[in-house]
Amino acid sequence: MIAYYVVDAFADEVFQGNPAGVCLLEEDLPDQLMQRIAAENNLSETAFLRREGETYRLRWFTPTFEIDLCGHATLASAHVVCTLAEPGRDRVDFLTRSGTLHTIKRGELYEMALPSRRPARVEVTEAVISALGVEPLEVWGARDLCVLLEDEAAVRAFTPDYGGLLTLTDWLGVAVTARGEDCDFVSRYFCPELRLEDPVTGSSHSSLAPLWGEKLGRTELTARQLSQRGGTLLCRVGEDTVTISGRAALYLRGQLLI
Repeated sequence: MIAYYVVDAFADEVFQGNPAGVCLLEEDLPDQLMQRIAAENNLSETAFLRREGETYRLRWFTPTFEIDLCGHATLASAHVVCTLAEPGRDRVDFLTRSGTLHTIKRGELYEMALPSRRPARVEVTEAVISALGVEPLEVWGARDLCVLLEDEAAVRAFTPDYGGLLTLTDWLGVAVTARGEDCDFVSRYFCPELRLEDPVTGSSHSSLAPLWGEKLGRTELTARQLSQRGGTLLCRVGEDTVTISGRAALYLRGQLLI
């Protein structure tokens, strides 16, 4: 049996933010089995944690593939370690495909240092406009495509054409973003391969925060993801890292009968 939790990340209470599954392992599992578990859980991400000395090995799986970086499932994993696996612990280092990720619990906030992925300007071609279904102000790319729209209302109104977004094969996902009305910037994030909108995406802010930090001339920013569930992310831009903070709420605890 495997200890299993579902945590709403970047949420003040349950039914907000982005739910992530967290499997706390006592031994390694075959990759194929972890992928099948993630597909069965059918959440945007399932994290697999195994303690190694004072650190934890951490891997993230969508229902169809393993991913190299996931912010909300890292925050969820920190919550599981600090409140359930090792109550009272306030720092966890995760060994991941994106290097060692340092997380610190500060009161109710979990602070994660993610590798910065500063985007580069992308030419706005007719093919890009056709795929997006809108004409953006600017387009920037790193792991994800960052699409700048006119204002928050345009971000809220954006309707994805997943068939079109699938033609943007150089990027994993598409983040539409604009200057916020009650925060520094807003965004929404779409996963063309999974044909879904991710509720709150920590990893996309490793590109969005440096982009908006440069535009606004600031290193500390408050971001809001405008999905139906919604979520708030506090971002601090460093030279090589983006520190992202948020709250978490435990929704489910149980066991996988495997």
